[in-house]
Amino acid sequence: MTRPVLPSRRACLLSLCGAVLPSGLAHAGRQIEEPLSHAVRSALSAAVAAAPPPEPLLPTSYDQQSYTQWQTACSQRLSRYKKHPIERQEFLQTLWYEARRAGLPLSLVLGVVQVESSFRKYAISSAGARGYMQVMPFWARLIGDGDDSRLFHMQTNLRFGCVILRHLLDRERGDLFMGLGRYNGSRGQAAYPQAVLAAQRLWVHPVD
Repeated sequence: MTRPVLPSRRACLLSLCGAVLPSGLAHAGRQIEEPLSHAVRSALSAAVAAAPPPEPLLPTSYDQQSYTQWQTACSQRLSRYKKHPIERQEFLQTLWYEARRAGLPLSLVLGVVQVESSFRKYAISSAGARGYMQVMPFWARLIGDGDDSRLFHMQTNLRFGCVILRHLLDRERGDLFMGLGRYNGSRGQAAYPQAVLAAQRLWVHPVD
């Protein structure tokens, strides 16, 4: 069976210089800290640095309608995890912005968040990974300002998570199975990629 592959977005980064887990669990592995070349570190640092308001770019009425339909559909499903509608709206708006910015499918990022943290903002894994996308603190030192407490901030966490996932998928030439395994620190093992891909299917939408 052919593994799903995403097209490379390394050039985009440089230019920017299955299972539903119980809500109490954070399903993060021990992601490995790997050496980064100066060029890659600079590109990733630039990609996480700028933090403009996460406003969707919706140039046409069709884009606006598609975004509204996506948000409505996802908000209904997300109500299982987040009860307050304004909180759901802010989360989905930010996730849309960061996923689009990193060139990732919306459903894939939602699948990662579901498996990693069950949409819990302050989730901490046994390995010390933090927040929605279970970002390891060493990333704050490698490509951020060193303040790992900021990984509990919604946009910061989604920004780091999307940029890191995009980088690791590029490392694996778009191979979702291997890229997701690398993100989780379980490269080559099936359990985590299968869980994310199963969760992703629940969030697939035509606007993806």
